[in-house]
Amino acid sequence: MPAISPAGSENDLPVLSDARERLPRPDLSGVARIRVLLTVDFPPFSFVDQTGRLTGFHMDFIREICAELKVEAKCQIQALPYAELAPTLEKGAAEVVLAGVSVTPALRQTFAFSRPYLVLPARFAVNSKIAVTGHAGSALSGRPVGVVAGTVHEAMLKGFFPKLSARPFETPEAMLEALKRGELDAVFADGLRLPFWVASEASAGCCRLFDGPYLSQRFLGEGLSAMFRGNDTILPAAFDSAVAALSRSGRLQEIYLRYFPNGLY
Repeated sequence: MPAISPAGSENDLPVLSDARERLPRPDLSGVARIRVLLTVDFPPFSFVDQTGRLTGFHMDFIREICAELKVEAKCQIQALPYAELAPTLEKGAAEVVLAGVSVTPALRQTFAFSRPYLVLPARFAVNSKIAVTGHAGSALSGRPVGVVAGTVHEAMLKGFFPKLSARPFETPEAMLEALKRGELDAVFADGLRLPFWVASEASAGCCRLFDGPYLSQRFLGEGLSAMFRGNDTILPAAFDSAVAALSRSGRLQEIYLRYFPNGLY
């Protein structure tokens, strides 16, 4: 998949569905309760704040989903360690997992999934001391570009930009410090964490995002989806219908900007 540059601000969400599409909404009157499982250690999607309260993108997102479906009284939210999510769902002790589960063919044999509601890109960041414009493939040609060794981002960089001079690092921290010191002109990394680092005190204003975003189902997967019990056909359809409605109304964008003010895209 080529680079995606959404219309408007770089903080805009890319369009994942046809705005004209009206998905059928199943009758949920026969659903007794909707138990939603989150994790506590997946910031900014779900985490415990300084007051001990569970918060994050997924928390606000599922509340909006339940409100859109008019099932707030049936929605129950519980936080569990990541390793316990799939077993808890499989044994019928929950209806939904919302925790950034990577969709795989093996999981599809056991569970049902919603359409992706958020895709996670890869991004470049460059040291602000270098003057580059245009497309990364030409602008960064001949320049040292850091990437974490053995990751999907290393494979994606080689696949998308075979002519760039990739310099592998053992850890993200070592790579970012090298960029900060000017030992690298650019890095190619996870588009979820890179914008936070660029905007944080840790970067000391050294760097900026450049070009992209870059999306690839082959390297980065399908995106974030909700996971349901395998025999459930009602809740996945209801979820997709609600997400489409939130996207059309702008409420999904509002939640996104609340937790990703620096943008993923």
